[in-house]
Amino acid sequence: MLQIQQLSKSYGTRVLFDDVTLALSPGERLGLVGRNGTGKTTLLRLILGQEAPDSGRLDTPKHYSIGHLSQHLEFTEPTVRQEACLGLPVQEGGWVEEYRAEEALMGLGFTVADFDRPPSEFSGGFQVRLQLAKVLVSQPNLLLLDEPTNYLDIVSMRWLERYLRSWDGEIILITHDRDFMDAVTTHTMVIHRGKIRRVKGNTAKLYEMLAVEEEIHEKTRINQAKSRRDTEKFIERFRYKASKARQVQSRIKLLEKQGELEQLEDIATLSFRFNAAPFHAHSLFRAEGLEFGYGDGPTLLEDLSIELEPGERVAIIGKNGKGKSTLLNLIADELKPRHGTFKRHPSLRLAHFGQTNIDRLHKGLTVEEEVMSVVPDHNRRTARGICGLMMFQGEDAEKPVDVLSGGERARVLLGKLLVSPANLVLLDEPTNHLDMESIESLIDAMLEFPGGVMIVTHNEHVLHALATKLVVFDRDRARWFDGTYQDFLDRVGWSDEDDGRRLRADAEEPAEVEAAPSTKKQGKEARKQRAAIAAERSKVLKPLAREVERLENAITGLEAELETASQALEKAAQQNDKDAIVEHSITTSDLQKRIDSLFEELETASRKHDDAEAEFERQLGESD
Repeated sequence: MLQIQQLSKSYGTRVLFDDVTLALSPGERLGLVGRNGTGKTTLLRLILGQEAPDSGRLDTPKHYSIGHLSQHLEFTEPTVRQEACLGLPVQEGGWVEEYRAEEALMGLGFTVADFDRPPSEFSGGFQVRLQLAKVLVSQPNLLLLDEPTNYLDIVSMRWLERYLRSWDGEIILITHDRDFMDAVTTHTMVIHRGKIRRVKGNTAKLYEMLAVEEEIHEKTRINQAKSRRDTEKFIERFRYKASKARQVQSRIKLLEKQGELEQLEDIATLSFRFNAAPFHAHSLFRAEGLEFGYGDGPTLLEDLSIELEPGERVAIIGKNGKGKSTLLNLIADELKPRHGTFKRHPSLRLAHFGQTNIDRLHKGLTVEEEVMSVVPDHNRRTARGICGLMMFQGEDAEKPVDVLSGGERARVLLGKLLVSPANLVLLDEPTNHLDMESIESLIDAMLEFPGGVMIVTHNEHVLHALATKLVVFDRDRARWFDGTYQDFLDRVGWSDEDDGRRLRADAEEPAEVEAAPSTKKQGKEARKQRAAIAAERSKVLKPLAREVERLENAITGLEAELETASQALEKAAQQNDKDAIVEHSITTSDLQKRIDSLFEELETASRKHDDAEAEFERQLGESD
């Protein structure tokens, strides 16, 4: 297994990891999450020895093999089948299990007719699939996968999901598709604020744990700061009173031991909110009898009819190269159908995020200038605000488009869409360059948008969360499906998936992965447990808080009496009234002793209250 000890890695002043220790258990399938730029890919490169850590060690047992999906594609064999077989372990007698390579190829979208074609004839996406097939059939002890689904269509992703669920070795998986990760992995790990946290379970459990921990941190910080201010006031007030010297020194030492929690920095994230243009009619557009194909090529669409109403969210799904993006371009009026009609409402205003649209950005313009080109009245302040939402803060908004990465250009295009008034939004694979948090933000924005949404995506998490209706490219045709994605899986399913094999794969879930209770049941039990803890918390903390308040009020009252007695003593001394001096001296001494005693009680009561509060916060965190 893999062992990481006290690992640290920085680039200049930017710290990615600080003193990270991790042991990967046998058979563990680990999902690695974290915001873009936190170091997920860097960690895989460190494990592979492609980069060196600043400090710490990464150890594996002798003869422990690691497989990964290389970005460098180089093929040496004349056919796809022979190239895939290079990954197979050679069996005794020199033969290889060729059928395993063919099974992987077909699962990843190759046909039997493709097996004898040269790898060079295929697109870059299918060449990546070929490389993935080689890695899978090599059966390494540890499999490292960095966004393996980027070049897969939804059918291939579902096959890969089943394949990885039956994997015997260890896996570290990076993907922006939460449903895919949760279906494959046994544990989830996050790189967060330079540290690594891991839980047994899915992404939801991990993110809930982080949220509770950060809430407890902030509450503890606020309580500590208040306690510190109170202690500092006491020290300042009684610093020069000899009778308080012991208590003052005790509190000074207490402050030195306590230290001070720092306020957690806000983590920037994409913020989406589409600019809805008003629309009061029943139908945004109606397409009837659509037929389309490029030149003399195959017909991609035939006799397809669609009607879209405001509030509907249609997902366009299917294998790559079948016409999904083409359909969006037809709806956007960027292509004309061979046959069929489009009836668009006069008030229809659309915003289109397409894969080719990214290339239409003006490379000579800055991010801010690109956004300003669609801002009403070319308001720079509004443009800067949009740039900030897309995480181009400050000088980053002045970067030229031609120096941006593909992911950054996608964010620029998304920013332009947000400011463009629209009642129909067309999105072609918008999540490819987004991390999980940003995908959730985009889903929320689409759910809140009152207009219509049509989205091409292979991300099943997005499909389950968003789609109310579908256009399905399968069985060599595109057809309208009136239902959710789950309805489609339950009632129709994908033609390339063998039902018996799928059911067997689902039934043969490894023993160490417990069947997860339903979300509804989990939520009900969690709420019940949290309610019980909250009730006990109130029962315990209220009396302690009342005791603290009683002591504080008593001290305040006695301090007022002490002030009066001190003034009387001073007046008696000025009048040289010996009897009064003795009387007031006794009174002030008695009051001071009572105040000191109450301060000690207050310190004890405050500590009990703070300790109890911290314990209940811990229990509430564990209840999640």
